[in-house]
Amino acid sequence: MKTAKLASVLMFVSALFLCGMAFAQVVDHGVQTASRGTGLALASVQANDNPGILAAFNDGLNRFQNVEAVSGTPDIGLGPRFNFNSCAGCHAVPAVGGTGPAVNPQFRGVGSCANGVAGLSNDVTHVGAGQPTPQQTGTIACNSTNAIPSFITQNGPTREARFPFFFNANGTPNLNNPNGGVETLFTVSGRPDGGQNCSLQQPSFATAAAGNNLIFRIPTPLFGVGLMENLDDSTLLSNRLRNLNNGFGVAGTFNRNGNDGTITRFGWKAQNKSLHIFSGEAYNVEMGISNLLFQQDRPLPGEDGADGSNSTGLPASCLNLGGNGYPEDSNNPGSTGVAVFDDVSAFANFMRTLAPPPPGGVAGVTAASIANGRSLFSAVGCAVCHNPTPGTTQASNVTGGLANAPVPSFSDIELHHMGTGLADNVSQGAAGGDQFRTAPLWGLGQRIFLLHDGRTTNLITAINAHGSNGSEANTSLNTAAGLSISNQQDLVNFLRSL
Repeated sequence: MKTAKLASVLMFVSALFLCGMAFAQVVDHGVQTASRGTGLALASVQANDNPGILAAFNDGLNRFQNVEAVSGTPDIGLGPRFNFNSCAGCHAVPAVGGTGPAVNPQFRGVGSCANGVAGLSNDVTHVGAGQPTPQQTGTIACNSTNAIPSFITQNGPTREARFPFFFNANGTPNLNNPNGGVETLFTVSGRPDGGQNCSLQQPSFATAAAGNNLIFRIPTPLFGVGLMENLDDSTLLSNRLRNLNNGFGVAGTFNRNGNDGTITRFGWKAQNKSLHIFSGEAYNVEMGISNLLFQQDRPLPGEDGADGSNSTGLPASCLNLGGNGYPEDSNNPGSTGVAVFDDVSAFANFMRTLAPPPPGGVAGVTAASIANGRSLFSAVGCAVCHNPTPGTTQASNVTGGLANAPVPSFSDIELHHMGTGLADNVSQGAAGGDQFRTAPLWGLGQRIFLLHDGRTTNLITAINAHGSNGSEANTSLNTAAGLSISNQQDLVNFLRSL
């Protein structure tokens, strides 16, 4: 980086993002708590324009909140390894389908199994569309076999963990042997509903942390994702060509499906093609539940021999713990109506028909400030990646609200190099270690934890993290550094209005 640019970035950090200078403070007004109607179904779904679509949405909403157990209830299949036992536990704020809550449910999940485990007593109340997820209580992992990892804290983000590299024999990362798979937090070992004979150890989180070989991801919000799914590739490709005509040094490319070559768009690195695949992967990876898309119990990276060892996967005592065979989540061909869906299909239907998060005001901020901030957002180059809309959806036979509609996601759905400051050294598909999908900003005003790993709750800190060696955002940040403090504040106010 040139000296002049570095000086400009440092000046930007000190003048804009370290809010300690008198008369020069830029303030993040924080999470906006006023209800905006986030978490409702698309208006066309509420009108049931495609008979049965509203019932499918509500069925998916209910299943999204179900608490999964190893065995003994209708909702079985949890484990052998898992990060949590309910979709809605991690997709909770500001309504079911959102992102992680202020109080991390993972932190409260490890306890004594002497009195049973959550999920066997149906102790979680289902809520309607648009309502926040209730806090779950009770043990989900036994403290005789599990410990809470150091990076899971009571008031920190809901997280999954990954090791970018496999280990050498001495516990240091082997930079020539990339890993990057999810290292699931908890095991079912010791649970009275099926883990008594399954003996599994948690991953070596302490060793990974000591070797700086540990990265995190937080849940992505799901509002409006059906619109993103229904953008045809030609629209995205044309939008990319328009985006390339910029003076901010921004390039951008797409991640692609290894099977048919089409553009993938879901996940922090746009690694998943569809909401079905996104749901199936999460069911298998985050909860350990095999399904029609991912039909086998998942061992950890390394347990499957991927590290070059002779490991042979999960022990036989940890397989088929539910006792019903595989896949644990399957369809029900003898049933009628929405009950014929497998859970993954129901999840996908729910996500697909969630309405986009409505924008709103910011407490104590004028409409003029927000309007000025929106203009500045484009003027300084933020909108080159965070496009107010990447285009209009194609026709849909699911519901009218998905057809020929703008997608106000503030994302181009492209991959961009974000530099050393945000790099996680994990590659997924065409996405390299410092590349991420442009995070959609709709609903930003109501998010608590920010960036892919939830490292901050402060929007100003998150913006600043975009600037580092190799980041495509550097020129845009330098341009913003030339704004007056008042204009910089308007820009931040606008973002919290989304």
